[in-house]
Amino acid sequence: MKRYITYSLMLVAVTLMMASCDKFLEDNPSDRLPENEAYNTVNDLWNNALGSIYLNIGGSAPSQGLQGTARGVWDLNTFSTDEAIIPTRGADWYDGGIWQNLFLHRFGNVDFTGDTWNYLFKEVLACNRALERIDMFSKTHPDEDLSEMRAEARALRAMFLFYAMDLYGRVPIFTSDNPTVQEMKLQDRSVAFRHIIDELQAAENDLPVFRSPQLGEYYGRMTRNVADFLLAKVLLNAEVYADDDWTDAHRPDASTMMWNVEGDMLNTWQAVERYCIYIESGGYSLATEFKDNFGISNEESPELIFTIPMDIYNYSNRFTQQFRSLHYNHASALGLNGENGPCATIEAMTAFGYGKGIDADTRLFWTYYYDNVFHDKTGETVTLDNGSSLVYYPMAVKLDLSNDPYEKTAGARMRKYEIDLAAMSDGQLRRNDIVLFRYADVLLMRCEAMLRDGRAGAEADALLNQVRNRADMPSRSATLDNVLEERMLELAWEGWRRNDLIRYGLFTRPYTDRPQTDEDRNGYTLVFPIPGETLSACGCAQNPGY
Repeated sequence: MKRYITYSLMLVAVTLMMASCDKFLEDNPSDRLPENEAYNTVNDLWNNALGSIYLNIGGSAPSQGLQGTARGVWDLNTFSTDEAIIPTRGADWYDGGIWQNLFLHRFGNVDFTGDTWNYLFKEVLACNRALERIDMFSKTHPDEDLSEMRAEARALRAMFLFYAMDLYGRVPIFTSDNPTVQEMKLQDRSVAFRHIIDELQAAENDLPVFRSPQLGEYYGRMTRNVADFLLAKVLLNAEVYADDDWTDAHRPDASTMMWNVEGDMLNTWQAVERYCIYIESGGYSLATEFKDNFGISNEESPELIFTIPMDIYNYSNRFTQQFRSLHYNHASALGLNGENGPCATIEAMTAFGYGKGIDADTRLFWTYYYDNVFHDKTGETVTLDNGSSLVYYPMAVKLDLSNDPYEKTAGARMRKYEIDLAAMSDGQLRRNDIVLFRYADVLLMRCEAMLRDGRAGAEADALLNQVRNRADMPSRSATLDNVLEERMLELAWEGWRRNDLIRYGLFTRPYTDRPQTDEDRNGYTLVFPIPGETLSACGCAQNPGY
C-alpha cells in the first residue's frame, strides 16, 4: 500500500506577479486560504509553501509538468530529435504544422514553446514565494529548524531553472515572488549555469538523505541524491552551458573549468564523476531487469532516483505519452483511448537492431511495440476494424504519411511502461510512477566523464557494461560513440535525447526525413525562442535566429 503525500491543494504557490509581466506570470487562484490560516505550524508551512510545487512537477494539462503531459518539456526534448517523431497521418496529427515544425527545427512556428517557458517560471516563482514564507515563519518561530525545508525549495528552484536554461539558453534569475522589470532581465547562459551549480551545492548538505522514489515521508521529494544527479547532469553539459554564443561553433574547454566539490578542487569531468560516486554510495543499483523500472509498482526499484508519483485516485498527474502513441484499435484492446501518433524514427530502430532477429538489442522488445501486435496480458492478436491483424511497420515511417499505404500503421510505438489495466481517464491516470532520474543514467554519465577526461580503459568499460550486461547484451569498449548509442538504447522515451545530441554536437545533423536547415547550420536551433510577451515586458532581445 502506498503512503501518499498529502499536499494541500488549497493554496496555489504562484500568487503574486509583476504587473508588467502579468501574462508571463499570471495565475489567479479562487480557493486560496487566508494568509493567517495557511502558515500556523511547520506542517502548514510545508503543505502550503512546498506541497503545490511538488504537485506541479507532474501535470494534468498541456505544457504542465516535466513529464507526462503533451506540449511541454518532454515533447520539446523528444520530438525535436532522432529518437521519435509525430508524423502527419492524413487528417490526424497535422495540428497546424506544429509537429512537423518541431521535428524540422522550425521552432519559431511551434506554438507551445511559450507555454513551457511560462510553466517553468511559474514554478520558479512558487519556489521564491515558498522561501519567503519559510523566512517569515522562521522569524516568528526561531526555535524551529527549517534548513531542510529551505534547501528543498532552493534545489527545486535550481531544477526548474536547469530545464529552462537547457531549453532556452538565456533566462532571468530572480529570487523574489514579485520581481521588478530589472530582475526579469535575461542573463547570459554562463551566468545561469554557474548560478544553478551554486544553488544546488548550497542546498545539498541540508537535504535529506532518504531515497525519493520509495514510499514514505520523502516519497517524490527533493533529496540529496536528486541534487547530486542534477549537479552531475548540469556539469556534464558544461561546455554547452558555459557557451554564451552557441552560433559560432566554438565551445569552452570544460577540462579547464575548476569546481570546489566538498573542499576538493576538481575539473569538470572529475566533478561529474564525484557526484556520480556520491549517488552510488547512497545504495542505488541497477534493477534486476530493465523492465522493473517501469512496472506498475516501480517505486520498489533500487535504480530510481527521482520520479513523479502516480496513482489512480490520489494524484491528478497524467501520463499521456503512451496512449498518444498507440493505434486506436491497439489502445482500445487494452481499455485505453489511443491517438495513433508518436512513433520511433528509423535511426532509433537501426540503433536497436530492428530486423536482426536474435542479434537485436533485448531492450527493443521492452521499449517498443512493432510488427504484429498482441494484447500485453492475454496474448491475443489485436485486429483492425476489418478483422485483419494490426501490424506496425517501423521502417515505413516518414514525416508526412498522408495517403501512404502505412498512413495509420507506420512506426514502432511506445511500450516502455507496463500497461495498467486498472488505469482511468483513458489510461492517463495510472499507478506507474513516471521516471525522471535513474541510476543507469548515472553509470553512463560517469563513464562519459571519464572518457572526456582522457581516462578510457577497464574502469570506464566496466561502467558501460554494467548497463549492457543487465540487458543481456555483450560487453563492448567504452568510447564516446558507444556511450551515446547506449544512451539511446537505455533511455529512449525518457526525455534526454535532445540534451545528449547537443552535447555531442549532433543535434542539427539531418536524419529520418529531416534535412539540415540554414538555422541548424548557424547554430540557432540549439535553443528555443524566448516568448514574445516576456521580451516586450522585460525589454530584452530575442535569441539569435528568431
